[in-house]
Amino acid sequence: MKNKLIAIALFAMSACNSPSKWQNGEVVVEESPKILNGYGKKIVNYQDSISAIFLSGSNGVLSKKDVSALGHLHFYEPNEAYKIPAVFTKTEDGKVFQMKTNTDRLPEYRTYGSLRFEMDGVAHSLTLYQSVEMPDYLFCPFKDLTNGNETYGGGRYLDFKLADLKEPIIDFNYCYNPYCAYNSEYSCPIPPYENHLKVNIPAGEKKWH
Repeated sequence: MKNKLIAIALFAMSACNSPSKWQNGEVVVEESPKILNGYGKKIVNYQDSISAIFLSGSNGVLSKKDVSALGHLHFYEPNEAYKIPAVFTKTEDGKVFQMKTNTDRLPEYRTYGSLRFEMDGVAHSLTLYQSVEMPDYLFCPFKDLTNGNETYGGGRYLDFKLADLKEPIIDFNYCYNPYCAYNSEYSCPIPPYENHLKVNIPAGEKKWH
């Protein structure tokens, strides 16, 4: 889990660039806590850890008014149905290109390959991009039909290591918001059109406000 959090922090810092946000803390009291299996507990622990990193102010993303020891990021409940096996296909001679962001910054990525997977019998594909700055890690920005409603309108991100491609799994329970979802001072990559999924992905992180 520690390695997972460190990797996500590195990805986020690489993808979203710029200095300095979090919601006013509210204590949420659940009427009856749900019984989670081992996988569900693992996801909840991950969500709690990510929330602590943001709301403590330790990563410097949230503004001071949003930092709160009582707050929590918003997530869907863990759902193992969105942990999906995939088939990886390498892109031969993938070209380096400048990925568009919400600012004039144009970070360089190489098209590395694609992950093909199925949901409810329908085939889908997500392209992986290799950062020129961090070649050991692969970046997967994507959009889905929840964007602008339950999730951040600009899309969400997933991260992979090269070693993950031996037996690739797409676990949408780990997808997260770019920094600009919390702070407009950040510059964040915009998911390319080829990674716009025509399906709802009600898993992972929800929108902040």
